[in-house]
Amino acid sequence: MHRKRNRLLLIVASCSLLGVIVGGTISRAESSFCLNAKTPTNDCLNQDPRLKMLEGMSSGLVAGAGAAIGATWNLWKRE
Repeated sequence: MHRKRNRLLLIVASCSLLGVIVGGTISRAESSFCLNAKTPTNDCLNQDPRLKMLEGMSSGLVAGAGAAIGATWNLWKRE
């Protein structure tokens, strides 16, 4: 049982870390596209880029952890 718990924690941690990286990268790219648009909107101009990146990273963290928990739950059900 101890081995399964370690595997679960490792999968959740790695997927969460990947989610943070991907979420931050995507939000950064989205901000760049928004600012490079022909006519940027007021929302785009008023956004704080650091806050937008933090929101993307937190969304990625939640998505990565949720996916990892779902995947390990499915694995445990099969065993």
